Amino acid sequence: MELVGTSAFLLLLCLASLILSRVLKKMKQGVGKLPPGPTALPLLGNILQLKGKELFRSILKLSEKYGSVFTIHLGSEPVVVLCGYEVLKEALNEQGEDFAARGSLPLLKRIMGDHGVINSNGECWKQLRRFSIVTLRNFGLGKRSIEERIQEEAQFLVEELRRTKKQPFDPITFFSRSAANVICSVVFGSRFDYDDTNFLFLIIMLHGIFHIFSTVWMQLYNLFPNVMEYLPGPHKKMVKDMDHLKVFIRERVKMHQDTLDPNSPRDFIDCFLIKMDQEKENPLSEFSMENLVITTFDLFIAGTETTSMTLAFGFMILLKYPEVEAKLHEEIDRVISRNRCPSIEDRNAMPYTEAVIYEIQRFANVVPMALPHAVTRDIQFRQYVIPKGTTVYIMLSSVLYDPKQYQNPESFDPNHFLDANGCFKRTDAFMPFSSGKRMCLGEGLARMELFLFITTILQNFDLKSDSDLKESDLNPEMSGFSRVPRPYSFCLLPR
Repeated sequence: MELVGTSAFLLLLCLASLILSRVLKKMKQGVGKLPPGPTALPLLGNILQLKGKELFRSILKLSEKYGSVFTIHLGSEPVVVLCGYEVLKEALNEQGEDFAARGSLPLLKRIMGDHGVINSNGECWKQLRRFSIVTLRNFGLGKRSIEERIQEEAQFLVEELRRTKKQPFDPITFFSRSAANVICSVVFGSRFDYDDTNFLFLIIMLHGIFHIFSTVWMQLYNLFPNVMEYLPGPHKKMVKDMDHLKVFIRERVKMHQDTLDPNSPRDFIDCFLIKMDQEKENPLSEFSMENLVITTFDLFIAGTETTSMTLAFGFMILLKYPEVEAKLHEEIDRVISRNRCPSIEDRNAMPYTEAVIYEIQRFANVVPMALPHAVTRDIQFRQYVIPKGTTVYIMLSSVLYDPKQYQNPESFDPNHFLDANGCFKRTDAFMPFSSGKRMCLGEGLARMELFLFITTILQNFDLKSDSDLKESDLNPEMSGFSRVPRPYSFCLLPR
């Protein structure tokens, strides 16, 4: 028996040594090529140095010691981190093709596979992104423009807000439904009633999926996907919710197939179905049913959650700074008045409002790390060599809070986007939508929504806080790959 026990112990010891040696070998690959970084532990990498709820802050803290280009290890996988405007500009714009791949994110891959426009790579990504951009830009799908759809949704939102009758309410659900309805009108050709149970179920699932990406569960899954696949946790619910969303989208696609008129496309799905039919004989075509379903989901999650979170942060900020709200009211009353709907053309005559909205996006910093990139080939970047396929973290927050670009980066200050004469000024260091090849394709739509929703609400209401806001109230509830505002409520007083 002792011999058997000793043999088993030696076998386990040999197995552990083999695993350790393979991990160390993998971690040492590229030593002398990759940028320097903190010493990594076997199997765990640098995970103990990264705080779960403040992942991006932990990484930025490391940049104080290791500079604007450094390497961390998540498990045994090396990740190159890029910080600061000059570095991101060089990588995303000057070497954009080299950094255009999607980096490793196992949880995202688990729910999307290699489909859709967010998580795909290579020719699939190029075909889907090109098609999506052209379709959203042209939007020759119906008789109304995107601006008119947003204006209409803003009026539905105002009427829904009137029903709060000066009582405190949590705004996030209102903003989520409105932002989602804009995407619904683009993708499905119609909006949903705010009380529609299926629509509310859809919003809840989207919100839950977005939240998971800011928790330690996502980090654990990305570190140990093979293990986490067998363990319970919120990541399991996320996968189930994604399956429900796929079913919902497939049902909508089937409805479109039954009523499709190739000569008169109504929305994004119609255009995709027409493209599928046109390329059905092309073996290299990426226009498949699965790519239609996942691309539709991509538009939903990106277009709903980031916009609604930015609006939630924005009104929290306006409650904190009533003097900013007062200036917005003055400019809205002077330029738009209260007798007509705000339009996108009004932006040109409203520099303060435009500056406030830009500053809300900068300060809210909703997606501080973007989604991971990866290099498409072995590349030379500055004095380093980054091997093909290496994951790269693009720290957008390091640009939006760069003290070299903004005088008071830690403070909310609309003057960051105003010149000495009070005119709106743009800056290349404004990157809430990222930059380069993987830049958010819905930037134009999001900017229109933020302007029209904010101005329409303030045209009709004064804001009133139902509590004394403190400085800490502006801090997010979670800060992982995304920043989620803490729950709050306020009242609206009709003007």
